[in-house]
Amino acid sequence: MYQASDIAKYFIHYANLEEDGMMTNLKLQKLLYYAQGFYLALFNQPLFREEIKAWQYGPVVEEIYHTYSEYLRNPIPEPEDFNSEVITSEAQELIDEVYSVFGKYTGTILANLTHQEKPWMSTDTNQTITHELMSDYFKSQILKD
Repeated sequence: MYQASDIAKYFIHYANLEEDGMMTNLKLQKLLYYAQGFYLALFNQPLFREEIKAWQYGPVVEEIYHTYSEYLRNPIPEPEDFNSEVITSEAQELIDEVYSVFGKYTGTILANLTHQEKPWMSTDTNQTITHELMSDYFKSQILKD
């Protein structure tokens, strides 16, 4: 299991490789949520240990939000201490897949998507979205495809 900061840095690095690499804090939060959800569904264990809270604008990893809050709506720069080797190739594949599906959307669009999904809708504001709720929901999404 990883720290959310390692996964966040991976997403930021990945976005900065793109032509229009624009990773905002809002977008990062939603990508972390999707990565955690699909990882729970596929591997029956969390990708990272930090909790995801149901905030007004969707799921948020509070520690990561505060780490990057200084950037407001601006792009987050490449992390100087990024090391992809701390993440297994299995986890990297999942993160890459999440980015390829959801990375093309803005943070606002991703927030709107999460507002239509059971894990956020079923959790009171500022409360933790449980792994069980996320796992059940994302398993149902995988089975649809």
